[in-house]
Amino acid sequence: MISLFKAFTRFNVAFIHILKRKESASCYFEAMKLYTDKFNPLTLRILVADKLAETNLTVEYVEKNESLKRFPFLKETKLPFLEVENDHYLFSANAITRYLLKCETHKRYEIKVENLSFEDHWLEWDLLKLQPSMFSFLASSFTPNCSMDVSNIKECLSHLESHLKPEAKYIAGNKLSLSDVVVWGTLYPLLAQSSHVKELDINDHFCQVMTWFNNLMENNKFYSLSQAITEGKGPDVFKEAILAYNSSYSIPCTKKDLRVPEAPTKNLEQDENVHDVDEMEINEAIANWQTKKIPKRRVLEHPILPKDGEKNILITSALPYVNNVPHLGNIIGCVLSADVFARFCRLRQHNVLYICGTDEYGTASETKALEEGVTPAEICTKYFKIHREVYEWFNIQFDYFGRTTTEEQTKISQDIFWQNYKNGLTLEDTVEQLHCESCNKFLADRFVEGTCPLCGFHDARGDQCDACGKLINATELKSPRCKICGKTPSVKKSRHLFLDLTKLQPELTSWVEKSSSEGNWSANSQHITKGWLQEGLKPRCITRDLKWGTPVPLEGFTDKVFYVWFDAPIGYLSITANYTEHWQKWWKNPKEVSLYQFMAKDNVPFHTVVFPATLLGTREPYTMLNNINATEYLNYEDGKFSKSRGVGVFGNNAKDTGIPADIWRFYLLQIRPESQDSIFTWAEFAMRNNSELLNSLGNFINRALVFLNNNFKKKMPAVILNDEDKRLITLVNRELKQYIHLMDLIKLRDGLKIVLNISKLGNQYIQSNKPWVLVKGSDMDRTRAGSVIALACNLTGLLSILIHPFMPNVSAEIRKQLQLSDEHIVIIDSFVPHLEVGHVIGEPKPLFDKIDSNKMEEFRKLYSGQNSGEKGEKSKKTDEEIKALESDVAKQGDIVRKLKADKAEKTTIDAEVLKLLDFKKKLNAATGVIAEEFSKNRKKPNRKK
Repeated sequence: MISLFKAFTRFNVAFIHILKRKESASCYFEAMKLYTDKFNPLTLRILVADKLAETNLTVEYVEKNESLKRFPFLKETKLPFLEVENDHYLFSANAITRYLLKCETHKRYEIKVENLSFEDHWLEWDLLKLQPSMFSFLASSFTPNCSMDVSNIKECLSHLESHLKPEAKYIAGNKLSLSDVVVWGTLYPLLAQSSHVKELDINDHFCQVMTWFNNLMENNKFYSLSQAITEGKGPDVFKEAILAYNSSYSIPCTKKDLRVPEAPTKNLEQDENVHDVDEMEINEAIANWQTKKIPKRRVLEHPILPKDGEKNILITSALPYVNNVPHLGNIIGCVLSADVFARFCRLRQHNVLYICGTDEYGTASETKALEEGVTPAEICTKYFKIHREVYEWFNIQFDYFGRTTTEEQTKISQDIFWQNYKNGLTLEDTVEQLHCESCNKFLADRFVEGTCPLCGFHDARGDQCDACGKLINATELKSPRCKICGKTPSVKKSRHLFLDLTKLQPELTSWVEKSSSEGNWSANSQHITKGWLQEGLKPRCITRDLKWGTPVPLEGFTDKVFYVWFDAPIGYLSITANYTEHWQKWWKNPKEVSLYQFMAKDNVPFHTVVFPATLLGTREPYTMLNNINATEYLNYEDGKFSKSRGVGVFGNNAKDTGIPADIWRFYLLQIRPESQDSIFTWAEFAMRNNSELLNSLGNFINRALVFLNNNFKKKMPAVILNDEDKRLITLVNRELKQYIHLMDLIKLRDGLKIVLNISKLGNQYIQSNKPWVLVKGSDMDRTRAGSVIALACNLTGLLSILIHPFMPNVSAEIRKQLQLSDEHIVIIDSFVPHLEVGHVIGEPKPLFDKIDSNKMEEFRKLYSGQNSGEKGEKSKKTDEEIKALESDVAKQGDIVRKLKADKAEKTTIDAEVLKLLDFKKKLNAATGVIAEEFSKNRKKPNRKK
């Protein structure tokens, strides 16, 4: 089969060369016509090529069986094919695409079809490897009870991932090429389907592929053609064609999956397509079930100190600024993620210390104090209390939550400075700095605002621009103004101290290579750190002309304080020192302690470059970072969180909704931005609660306990294992081991998926055995019903432990209903009985409530910023204007769609499209939405903690 494909490709390539000899320089023939059938995925690449090259193909849609009658030279149905001129045809979608893009008209679009050997590699690879793998995977997803072998498609994605460079937009570099069009055409049905993207973890493991695909979809020709071909219905319209192509490739559905099929009516042992579980695996699982016991949980005693021979884990999450209430993005970005991992480690019986606190020094606190008319100390005390209360409500279980405005902070910071100073790793220099004559003070970065010199944004800060995300110096701002008095500052010189990172770079580079290879660094942490090192480190200023901060002890600089990014990471040490006088056993014990740090990605360079360099400069044996987990950003609905505009949910708002904290934790962890930015939406929040918690996890647990309550008087029967029970225990063991593996790697989102997978296995097990039928039968049937429900209740006991890191209150409620103490709340690597025969459970009741979609819409409006002020006549007028513009957009959209449906002249359609875009632009301006073009080109801001 493959040799035929190769021969067929070579024939088409040769035929192209013959056609090229024709006199027509543009490769354009009036008779050129594409014959295809509706919803054929191979048509995608061809029509995109037609648009890019402006070859103006005529497209004729025919039925497959009709094509054999009309074109007798076809021995089998072969669509699409291209009639180049009378009696000359091309039958390979890739050859057609190459032919169209070789036309001279493509040059205005800079379509690269130059390196034929390079292009041939990708065309051959697409035809012989990617297409068969794709069609096999997608066909199995369309086939009931057909489990999927994902190895081939993942191998293909890995091949593409390895060739895509972060600095380049396309396969061939920075120019769109034939390779992009062909490979995009094959991958579109996969990558445009969010369920497949999630199923294969493409965002996590193949982020370059997803970036490349999204970049192409931003090109209107790719996007509009895909929408037109699918009629806006999405890639599922290709189902029939994909099933047909898969059968032509002769690649059958495989039986290598770890999940039970969705159909719940079949018995696990009767369904051949369920899982491959060998006898050895079953024997091991049952041996553990029969012999292993859950150990007692270790008793926690404070202060927690490292212990010889144990796995001592020190966990920190980025210290939040105390200049505002934390929003959901702040919470999932550091403290919640660290809390989940810390809870998991405790369940694994590791010796864990989780430290956090508020970052209280610096300009952020000073500016907030000025806004509220209080002292910096008062503002810090106010927001320290707010932060602590928010985290307590979210069930964040710190071992100690402190603050940086302490004597220990001053002592340790100054000590670390002196060690670097005495080791010759600091230097003095004079810098130009903005000075406000009216306030009679040098202005730190955040006391200055102005116009960004890079993008022209009018409200850029003195340290970075929130519009383009670039770091800048305050003196580079155009039209700078003092944030305190609003007057224009002048440039003056000021002496400052610098940490000489240039001298430390070789040592730091060696440490980074060792730590990132031996430890567990998230991909963005590695990328950001290597970027800093490749640019070359320069001396970094570590002092500021402020009063609120850790004082500099060096003569001549005592009127200054340490810069927050020199000072703040030392807060981890000082907070630990406030927790225990033996803090050095944690922070000067690299052989016995593993340090895990959690943060958002904008904090990475200060934790992987500046802070480690500072510690290396002391020449003392500090505990250095082993593992760093940095998230991307969580956005809110259609934009960003903004306290000033009342947009988004902040910590206190979550409590006000009346929705339990564990439900918030669950959703935030499900959308945790591990490899790319994610979005909080109220609609999805309700959907996840209702489908995955209420209908899946909650349904399984409740039906098991209620059945035991109603039919066995709450008393646990004996578990008498048959082959199906043994298979279930084996499958749960697989999931359990995967759960431990993922959680060890801090793949929290995937760990939560495993919990849901196990509850799904339980639901299917109960459904297939139908204990409600068995209990009404013979004594043997009733015994079987008791065995089934006893096994299900034991599975509930396991779930109560696995869910604990994510939903501690729900975990406690499950254990309360099971009447299980926390004495044995420990995770081991085998599924074993949690409930003895004769154990009596408590009163069952539902764990979750349905969230009403109407209530979600109320919350969406409440936190959209629309209710932040009273509407006057002007706002009423704006509302009327918006309604009128929305009507204009809708009407004009109908006009454009009708013209396209009627196949009107291109010039006529383009003119009406321009009108539509103009209406949309006016509507965006009226509603305050950023213009689409600016929004697409705008980079994410480099936010701080």
